[in-house]
Amino acid sequence: MPELTLGEAQTIVTAALAHARGANMKPLAVAVLDARGVLKAFAAEDGTPLRRAEIAQGKAHGAVAMGMGSRALARAATERPHFVAAITHAVGGSLVPVPGGVLINTGTGVLLGAVGISGDTSDNDEAAALAGIKAAGFVPDPGAG
Repeated sequence: MPELTLGEAQTIVTAALAHARGANMKPLAVAVLDARGVLKAFAAEDGTPLRRAEIAQGKAHGAVAMGMGSRALARAATERPHFVAAITHAVGGSLVPVPGGVLINTGTGVLLGAVGISGDTSDNDEAAALAGIKAAGFVPDPGAG
């Protein structure tokens, strides 16, 4: 089974931050987790507020844990708030149900991990994650479907 390499994870981080700088976003924290939910690469730009790292990891962790992008988790939180609260508790609080947590897939449907980004609006966080994943040659799944 394919695995996300450190080089690929670093490419995602670098490209996501390049996208953010090109779009003049606020400073971002970017976390890349592998399919097991283990942190593979991380960066926080200068000026990133306190706790952005945990929020970025929570977006990515929630996506991997539930097998859906955090945009879908945001919809679920609106439609079934008690269920999402229970899931959040079950995963030790590491689930942030707002856009910005995007699954990383191969072109053949294999889940490689997830990217979580925090620092700007949730939509901008998600856009940076999409750019990073695409730059690494993978297929992003933000849970928009």
